[in-house]
Amino acid sequence: MDKKSISRIPFGQLAIIALENCRELGEKVNQELVRRRASDYADQSQEIYLDEIKDSYLVAVNNVRFSNGEGKATLNETVRGKDIYILSDVGNYSCTYKMFGITTHMGPDEHFQDIKRTISAVGGKGRRITVIMPLLYAGRQHKRRSRESLDCAIALQELERLGVDNVITFDAHDPRVQNAVPLIDFQTIHPTYDIIKSIYQHERHLITDKENTVIISPDTGAMDRAIYYAGVLGIDIGLFYKRRDYTRIVNGKNPIVQHEYLGVDVAGKNVIIVDDMAASGESIIEIAQELKRRNAANVYAAVTFGLFTEGVDGFNRCYEQGLIKRFFSTNLTYIPDTVRNAEWFVEVDLSRLIAALIDRLNHDESISSLLTATEKIKELLGDRV
Repeated sequence: MDKKSISRIPFGQLAIIALENCRELGEKVNQELVRRRASDYADQSQEIYLDEIKDSYLVAVNNVRFSNGEGKATLNETVRGKDIYILSDVGNYSCTYKMFGITTHMGPDEHFQDIKRTISAVGGKGRRITVIMPLLYAGRQHKRRSRESLDCAIALQELERLGVDNVITFDAHDPRVQNAVPLIDFQTIHPTYDIIKSIYQHERHLITDKENTVIISPDTGAMDRAIYYAGVLGIDIGLFYKRRDYTRIVNGKNPIVQHEYLGVDVAGKNVIIVDDMAASGESIIEIAQELKRRNAANVYAAVTFGLFTEGVDGFNRCYEQGLIKRFFSTNLTYIPDTVRNAEWFVEVDLSRLIAALIDRLNHDESISSLLTATEKIKELLGDRV
């Protein structure tokens, strides 16, 4: 890091509030920040501002639940005048509490309510509040087609009214939802570089052997992402189109009738399915089956959020049957041990990227280089692209 970067006065003392649903990721981010700052300031004969070098930047918060399900948030130390970053994983379904004596799993609505409670506990005393919500709350309910709610827009407006200055998320289903809050900063980060780096480290041949690798978009909505992967890696591309039955709704969505394929011949080739998330994973499994029918050699999947809402048994069977060889997903949302320990799963750690984002924002530096992955990918792969 150059002297210009390390001589900046921070916006305020750094405070990271990692809610219980994001405790593991928050601790990793904190460790990265401690390491990053200790390294940056090592042997530097200059003034250190506002306790920048600390053993920890975490501020403990207790999100209490009463027996009837109501809750409150309590901060264990002052945050007056601090630059506050609240980390929350609204997709973490492992958090539980007792309500009327019944063990209840927390859903996205309750996690989002805890974000608001935490902001309320700050009580307007923080100098700036940034909410880092890797999985955007209600991100899939971002537009209105008929008489239906606009959950994501309403949630963002609530955060704005509570005094939030910045919202950072990853791979927003539709980034145009930021139009609901045009007067606050909204950033959607794409972890493309980190995913490609992980693929390069674990399955290098997929990137070096361009002639025998194909990038696959599982639907039209993921086409832009697939085009970017294919373009930056110099690899062919294919597209699956989901033909749905719009006459009925099953589990909140129109069921898929058939996957139609458009693209190059995949016979004998390795294919990488790229998408923003795998909810139940049903689509990826069905596409893997279709690709195998077309004599694809090996099928890989790379997604930002692996939710596995229907469990992992289906993917275990796919792996045993040779349908899917490897599944890459980030740690931006909760990963159960049954997934993390599976032979087919590769976790992509994003803690360093989040730490870099927080560190730069705390010094009011530009984060533009963290928002675009092209140059870093070229540097990683050298003359292989």
